[in-house]
Amino acid sequence: MKMKKAILSCLMLMAGLSVSAQEQKGTTEYIFEPNFYIQLQGGARYTTGETDFGKLISPTIQGAIGYNFNKALGARLGVNAWQSKGGYDIPATAGIAAYKVDYKFTSIAPALDLTLNLSNLFFGVGPKKFDFGVFIGVGANIRSAASDEVKDIKAKIERDYNIPEATWAFMPSDYLESGVFVTGRGGIFADYKITDQFAIGLEVNGNILSDKFNYKKAGNPDSYFNAMLGLKYAFGPTYTTKFIPDPEPQIEYVEKIVEKIVEVPAPEPVIEPIRRDVFFLINKYNIRESEEQKVKDIVDYMRANQTARVMVTGYADAGTGNDRINDRLAAQRADAVVKMLTEKYGIPADRISYDSKGARVQPFADNDSNRVSICIAEIQK
Repeated sequence: MKMKKAILSCLMLMAGLSVSAQEQKGTTEYIFEPNFYIQLQGGARYTTGETDFGKLISPTIQGAIGYNFNKALGARLGVNAWQSKGGYDIPATAGIAAYKVDYKFTSIAPALDLTLNLSNLFFGVGPKKFDFGVFIGVGANIRSAASDEVKDIKAKIERDYNIPEATWAFMPSDYLESGVFVTGRGGIFADYKITDQFAIGLEVNGNILSDKFNYKKAGNPDSYFNAMLGLKYAFGPTYTTKFIPDPEPQIEYVEKIVEKIVEVPAPEPVIEPIRRDVFFLINKYNIRESEEQKVKDIVDYMRANQTARVMVTGYADAGTGNDRINDRLAAQRADAVVKMLTEKYGIPADRISYDSKGARVQPFADNDSNRVSICIAEIQK
């Protein structure tokens, strides 16, 4: 009877060690993190008018600060400024040859936008390279008074056409004064993410406002369009990761009743190797409290089996950084585990081997799971 119990105990021990040594499996969940960001852009403006397209192109810049409330919705306060252009093709009449005029003027336009991130909405958050979406907003355009250039054009038309100012409604005097105009706008944006926090962005927007904006009375609203390229910086990570391990398999033990017991020597138990994967956050190599128990499992195994040695191998994910950064991170992750084993738990250094693979080897199919140090301890014969 004693022999039967000894054999059963060995079988149960072997099954438990075999399960613990299996590779950790599960899924990675990406969690959106609300974040502030700043944005600086520059590009070209086209102000609609009655002359050649190329004569109505002018430079523009925009600065903004925004906040993303969730993966889809955000708000942005921006200021667009610099220059606009106007123009008019004067037709030939009564012996006066046709000619074209164009002029420039300055304005500054603060606006509040509501943004909708379509890429997050349809494809989720995570380590993707492109973001795109739409926005709609309202603001005010503060336009300067007409310059001497504009006033000279007005005077020239009046003189050449012999039209008294009082009867000429194309550039009435009240249109030439400085003004503040309510502006509605909307547009699209697309960002290429260099890192999780830095991005290069392209934006195209259209703006509609009062008929007085370009100094001309046309009987319909004025408008202009901006196309800009710039940089965006997010303060803090835009997402975090959460690893969800698969449920542990249920193990059932069945005791076989032995009718006849033969006294034979009990076989020595086979102790299987143990593997623990210590995961790290992006661009980090410190061991978190939630991961330290895995190192403790290795320590317990080493203390219970004095001939055991452990191999520690550091890795980095290929989805971020470059080979120089990833080689350094992988080595630091392996070194962090080795230091905890030796300095905190007193495992002799001659029982530890370590290596690092950078991002050239990816042990997991999931990109973020490759921010890891894999520890395999086994008894040396």
